[in-house]
Amino acid sequence: MSEENMTELLSSGLKNDYNKETFTLKHKIDEQMFPCRFVKIVPLMSWGPSFNFSIWYIELHGIEDPDVVQPCLNWYSKYREQEAIRLCLKHFRQHNYTEAFESLQKKTRIALEHPMLTHLHDRLVLQGDFDACEEFIDKAVKDGLFNQYISQQEYKPRWSQIIPKCNKGTSSQEISRDDVNKTVYLFGGWDGTQDLADFWAYSVLENQWACISRDTEKESGPSARSCHKMCIDSQRRQIYTLGRYLDSSVRNSKSLKSDFYRYDIDANTWTLLSEDTSADGGPKLVFDHQMCMDSEKHMIYTFGGRILTCNGSVEDSRTSEPQFSGLYAFQCQAGSWSLLREDSCNAGPEDIQSRIGHCMLFHTRNRCLYVFGGQRSKTYLNDFFSYDVDGDHVEIISDGTKKDSGMVPMTGFTQRATIDPELNEIHVLSGLSKDKDKREENVRNSFWIYDIARNNWSCVYKNDQAVKENPNKTLQEEEPCPRFAHQLVYDEMHKVHYLFGGNPGKSCSPKMRLDDFWSLRLCRPSKEYLLRHCRYLIRKYRFEEKAQSEPLSALKYLQNDLSLTVDHTDPDETKEFQLLPSALFKSGSDFIPLGFSDVDQTYAQRTQLFDTLVNFFPDSMTPPKGNLVDLITL
Repeated sequence: MSEENMTELLSSGLKNDYNKETFTLKHKIDEQMFPCRFVKIVPLMSWGPSFNFSIWYIELHGIEDPDVVQPCLNWYSKYREQEAIRLCLKHFRQHNYTEAFESLQKKTRIALEHPMLTHLHDRLVLQGDFDACEEFIDKAVKDGLFNQYISQQEYKPRWSQIIPKCNKGTSSQEISRDDVNKTVYLFGGWDGTQDLADFWAYSVLENQWACISRDTEKESGPSARSCHKMCIDSQRRQIYTLGRYLDSSVRNSKSLKSDFYRYDIDANTWTLLSEDTSADGGPKLVFDHQMCMDSEKHMIYTFGGRILTCNGSVEDSRTSEPQFSGLYAFQCQAGSWSLLREDSCNAGPEDIQSRIGHCMLFHTRNRCLYVFGGQRSKTYLNDFFSYDVDGDHVEIISDGTKKDSGMVPMTGFTQRATIDPELNEIHVLSGLSKDKDKREENVRNSFWIYDIARNNWSCVYKNDQAVKENPNKTLQEEEPCPRFAHQLVYDEMHKVHYLFGGNPGKSCSPKMRLDDFWSLRLCRPSKEYLLRHCRYLIRKYRFEEKAQSEPLSALKYLQNDLSLTVDHTDPDETKEFQLLPSALFKSGSDFIPLGFSDVDQTYAQRTQLFDTLVNFFPDSMTPPKGNLVDLITL
């Protein structure tokens, strides 16, 4: 509301073209709209060294109606005043200004925190009842109050190779998983020499592959193929497969028909739904497309993919540009196709650009398709958008222009993605580049998490091909090597990823295909770990407090009570525990926290412990994160 105190509403970039672009600005705090009086635009980077900064035309869309703006203005003023008072309350209590704290709280009737945390402060800081504090933390963990903190922690990947291996190496195969029956299905692919038509099932419970069919074509099923797609309807226990790649030498009007099959898991039978989906109003024969199943509405969505033609180019003889397929929906019950979006190069708000090698996922709860990445001709795309299947609406999440190098998955690398609607997350495994020229530049695996609610990416891990740096270390024993043309599926129920096969991109062995099978678990701190950690923090402080007055009693407490909260198999925890006895030889002044010199030592230390413990609780319960003294400018 003033030019002196401005809040960043957007950090983005413009495309170097003449098309209109629309950006959504931050406009809410705690789901409440706030008013805006000034808008400041700061150019940070140009498209080239001799490129002049210029703003041709800007249009702001918002609400000017006083009946809407005035209540927001009143709320915003009240919100700022309330937060200022809470900062004062926090400062007064930290420094034990009891009279000032009680007077301000009585006058304003503003709560510093949730009453539960006030109770914890009373027990810990004022009374020093450490046993009651441990009981309080134990109850808080059981009541799920640490869940928000856990959800905000970074994942740690845990790869495990699954043995026995499937007895074939393939790339461009397709797999689907049945969460209900804990089964992974694998069909077709390319073994380096030929297309395959075999059909396999992996039982998670039995840890065993079973061959359903050596040749599905002989059982009225699809012919041998690669670069196809499958999706599974877990409710009805049916698998659908569409598309394939054909070499230009075998393409003709008959072979270029896009057949469409359904497999019934219980009956173990294939059904030909369509000899040519193009003739039924669906997509032409495509490869490197994406398919998603909406079991609730019994719909299939397919988007993108390169359209195959007799001469390897588009049917229009006037151009040699490749042709891409749009967004289609298939109504399984009615057996009918509908075109939802055509391929478009326009930058309109509802236009989408088709591509190959992209990721597409269906969110069963908010009922949106999420599409990102891919390649169009020689251009690698890094835009990210969602499509509301019920509202027929496209939302651009990221247009790919923002310079987020290192903060988002890199383009030009093979990406495989899964979605967890319960956690509201998208998972992306980025592997090897298909481009032979780029393949040796940066050989690595990386795993990314996209938090849909917070709209941010985080990199869980990157491996820099440690084999090159340490020949004695076998990378394949710990995690899968970088690859492309592999497949990744996700078990939502047990939160496990499964990765199979692919092409390692070895220039010395171009026909080499992998047949390794891996599981990946993403681990966060558990409730049990956090409970033990909080007990450790409480007992550690209790020991340090005892060490100042009762060193012998403190030593016994260290050996008998504090040691129980330490994981002695963890080198870091063990080292920290071994250094704790040094507290027995420190003077009292060594324990006074910075910034608390005017406060009793015991009160200051307990306050610091309290501030550490409240970090595990939801933000809605805790005091403000900032400090009053941080507002002082020098």
